[in-house]
Amino acid sequence: MKVFQREQYSLFGGILDWMLTPLLLLWPVSLALTWLVAQGLANQPYDRALEYGARELAGLVQQGQPQFNLAHAMKHNLRASASDHVYYQVLDPQGRLVGGEPDLPRPPWTDTERHNGEVQLYDAELRGVDMRLAAVWVPLGGEGQRALVQVAETRNQRSALAAEIIRGVMLPQFVVLPLAVMLVWMALARGITPLHRLEERIRARKPDDLSPLNFQDVPLEVAPLVNAVDDLLGRLGESLATQKRFLADAAHQLKTPLAGLRMQADLAQREGTSTQELKRSLQQIGRASMRASHTVNQLLALARVEGTGAALAKQRCDLARLVIDVVRDSVPRALDRCVDLGYDGAEPGAPGVWMDGNPTLLTELVRNLVDNAINYTPSTPEQPGVVTVRLLTDTFDRMLVLQVEDTGPGVPEAERALVFQPFYRALGTQADGSGLGLPIVQEIARLHGAQVSLEPARAQQMPPGARFSVRFAALPLLLSAR
Repeated sequence: MKVFQREQYSLFGGILDWMLTPLLLLWPVSLALTWLVAQGLANQPYDRALEYGARELAGLVQQGQPQFNLAHAMKHNLRASASDHVYYQVLDPQGRLVGGEPDLPRPPWTDTERHNGEVQLYDAELRGVDMRLAAVWVPLGGEGQRALVQVAETRNQRSALAAEIIRGVMLPQFVVLPLAVMLVWMALARGITPLHRLEERIRARKPDDLSPLNFQDVPLEVAPLVNAVDDLLGRLGESLATQKRFLADAAHQLKTPLAGLRMQADLAQREGTSTQELKRSLQQIGRASMRASHTVNQLLALARVEGTGAALAKQRCDLARLVIDVVRDSVPRALDRCVDLGYDGAEPGAPGVWMDGNPTLLTELVRNLVDNAINYTPSTPEQPGVVTVRLLTDTFDRMLVLQVEDTGPGVPEAERALVFQPFYRALGTQADGSGLGLPIVQEIARLHGAQVSLEPARAQQMPPGARFSVRFAALPLLLSAR
């Protein structure tokens, strides 16, 4: 459980934590290192003085038998401060006390040959008091004869000097550390000032201002974020522009049938209107209402398709059965327009006709393609138009190709990309329509990962006709056979 837990992560607080935490953790380590260094610095001069005293005392040892007259010499050579005490000890080669303090401990090493004539320093205790000792083995006249000379000193003066050094080093740190924390705080606050300015610029923008932000004057680390926001604003602007254009086109498309309804209603209400004129007005009202209803239904279908997105529910579908059902339902309408509508392709349940998709949307796709072909295929009882629906299977590449082909005037190459835009109507046609069928087809195909293409059905003939092809990914044969 965190002691200081923020409800929301703060960039300022996070950076400050990462900067101050190591500083505060290293401060005790710095104090410990300072203590060790101070102890070493304080020991150096006193160790040299102690070593010098041991050598002076060793020089008083006479050749032959160790005989000493040290009372006067020790008064001048081994002087202690007011807070420290100095002791000495001299032992003959047999370990008998010749002079000095008898209770001084022996050196911790036993190899006298190795340390012959060299002063060695070590720490020990004398009657519970910490001491610093200097020991030297002094060779005598006989072979292998060595006397031990030791000088000991209490550590009070050393501790006082070490404490003085530590105070001189640590006291400034108590001032420097808060100052460093304050400077880090100020530097960090100044460092994130560009973020505050960016925030003020964004807040000062008007709701309809979707122009890109200027990331030239922001820190390098923030530039990718600002660039991403600019990209989002660009896509949002395109979406809003498309929405506005869609609403404007929809209002325009609905305005025409509604104006016709109002005009025909006014004509029917005039005085002296004959029965024949009244019937004609009612027929016009019926056609206008059907056109308005069709436009509204197409708008709702397009909105439903565009809003499906990632929530599209897919299942295993027999595309051949869906296509045949749509063709069968469209036969009465094709007969009314004297259009020869037929199906030529794979049979339901055949290998390779299965795919993952949404049956409702796939049915809408096929119906819009068939309705579009029927609407734009000129036909008379003497010269009926022909609309052919095909479903081709490619078991090798696991592809399903839906084709809707007609004998109409076709679409010029310059307009083939425009026919998939909402409300676009090819020039020179008298067919009823809202201009939303093909955009719905393209959106449903996109949701299913399919591709829609348009090409002439008979490039060398007139009229060339049109062929719309939609390529779907089919399920593997082993899975589709289950």
